[in-house]
Amino acid sequence: MGFSDEDLVSTAQPHVNTLVVTVHIGGFDVHRVMVDWGSGVEIMYPNLFRGLELKEKDLESYGALLMGFDRKMVILKGKIKLPVQVDKEEVLVDFIVVDAYSPYIAILAWPWLHAFEVVSSTLHQNVKFPTEGRIEEI
Repeated sequence: MGFSDEDLVSTAQPHVNTLVVTVHIGGFDVHRVMVDWGSGVEIMYPNLFRGLELKEKDLESYGALLMGFDRKMVILKGKIKLPVQVDKEEVLVDFIVVDAYSPYIAILAWPWLHAFEVVSSTLHQNVKFPTEGRIEEI
């Protein structure tokens, strides 16, 4: 599983874009989800939390500290486990719900990437993963 020049066909080169995908979270198609190999936790921002009609009572406590991209501490609301589905594959993901602004609606990090056996390429703006004996892309 890998990438070639053929995978560059739909991308404007050169670019410095973040890898952003659409996935199915909690039963809904969710756009503007950032894929970040550098993050160790999946993040959910307030717009998605409200959009999924989740309530504060749905959250478990989460005692760790989290630093944002701007190197400031982020206010954590709690943790929630939700299904994330791509194609026919689905895994339960622990999202840390934060009270912070982001141009993204969520971040999928290496725990999800490992669970799906994802290979991603920011250059190709593509994510590939094995499923049912074939390679799927998002």
